[in-house]
Amino acid sequence: MKPIFLLLFLPLLLSCGEENKPNIILINVDDLGWRDVGFMGSDYYETPNLDKLAAQGMVFYYAYAAAANCAPSRASLMSGMNTPKHRVYTVGSSERGEAKTRRIIPTPNQEFLADSIYTLAEMLWDNGYTNGTFGKWHINEDPLQHGFHVNVGGSQRGNPGSGGYFSPYKIDFIEAGAEGEYLTDRLTDEAIAFLNQNRKEPFFLYLPFYSVHTPIMGKKNLIEKFKDKPGTEGQERADYAAMVASVDENVGRLMTAVDEWGLAEKTLVIFTSDNGGIRDISHQTPLRAGKGSYYEGGIRVPLVIRWPGKINAGTTSYVPVTHMDFYPTIKNIIKGKDREASETLDGIDLSPLFAQQEMDERSLYWHFPIYLEAYNPKEDGGRDPLFRTRPGSVIRKGKWKLHHYFEDDGYELYDLQQDPGETQNLINTHPEVGDQLKTALHAWRRQVDAPVPNEPNPLYEDEFHRKLLNELVVN
Repeated sequence: MKPIFLLLFLPLLLSCGEENKPNIILINVDDLGWRDVGFMGSDYYETPNLDKLAAQGMVFYYAYAAAANCAPSRASLMSGMNTPKHRVYTVGSSERGEAKTRRIIPTPNQEFLADSIYTLAEMLWDNGYTNGTFGKWHINEDPLQHGFHVNVGGSQRGNPGSGGYFSPYKIDFIEAGAEGEYLTDRLTDEAIAFLNQNRKEPFFLYLPFYSVHTPIMGKKNLIEKFKDKPGTEGQERADYAAMVASVDENVGRLMTAVDEWGLAEKTLVIFTSDNGGIRDISHQTPLRAGKGSYYEGGIRVPLVIRWPGKINAGTTSYVPVTHMDFYPTIKNIIKGKDREASETLDGIDLSPLFAQQEMDERSLYWHFPIYLEAYNPKEDGGRDPLFRTRPGSVIRKGKWKLHHYFEDDGYELYDLQQDPGETQNLINTHPEVGDQLKTALHAWRRQVDAPVPNEPNPLYEDEFHRKLLNELVVN
């Protein structure tokens, strides 16, 4: 039998423990480019609420998604693991693009996050949090199977479908609203209602907007607002600007609710994007390429973290960080216990950066043993015009970034400090740096058992491939 005084004080002790756990709000916009917001330098898109959020917290200028497209990025964010561990490498088949132009057989893709993986949401559930997700999930059929109590709009679907940004909706787990209701508005309404219902106890609010993913559909009044606004090269689409403006407006609504209910200092807010923007829609100059590519434009993303009292307003960080860092950071902040060994997590705790402390330099890795076909061969900016990426791996350490492509065993080395656009391959002029990064990359692949495909594709036709490339170059 427990002592009577302990029984009397146990509720108070538990309450004090709960009060020390911050609420977590994680806003994950779909396909929002690194420079598609005002606080990252865009002059065309208007994001006053996001700019305000950035001014209230810390902006990370070298933030990276763990993968260059939706499903693997989300799987890594939610698991805290790099792609070789969960084996979600892409959306659908890894055999994307014209078969006659693929030299090797890519690694098979696992479409969903395995049930055995202990997710960020499950860890928070087991540590007393109420969890709600509102929007795109994309890594299994129902997020309730991976640690959420409430789900609105999330399933295996990766986009809202043709015409799907306006009610009646075509996604799962959501009821139709009034005719013409806008999906981004509705998801925010649901998120605010969840916040209101759960604001007295620790909550995890995951808001993965479907915006700004295709189909590009903005509200008419916002499209009209941007129709005559002068753009800059690569950032000039009024319909896309309208979608960005809607995201901004709704993040502002959510932050207003947090502040008005007195939750600001009790709430850690993370704002980011799941991967780089689609270059055919919006350029991320000076970064090269876009979604689906492992050049900087495909994996560099906007990131703001706000936590009043813990993070000074108006601070910045130039330390390279990744979405895989969210899980260990949150786990450390809440002193969370889980049912899995912490070494399965591939990220690190970022909280020292919140206090502007120095951290040891580390390497970041990406692995993509698959193909992703081009969006627009003339716009994508990839290694060749047929694919946004071909099978390979990447390492970034310090200012250096090394690409390794498996088809031709090709290497590309870039100095991101001098050449953020990855235009000058230095593999031949800096062989000692290249060799160091090659050694590190190969060692990491062995450590995580990353598959390196090398079996020739019997459907590949060299003459067809060369002819197609030549036609694209000529045209």
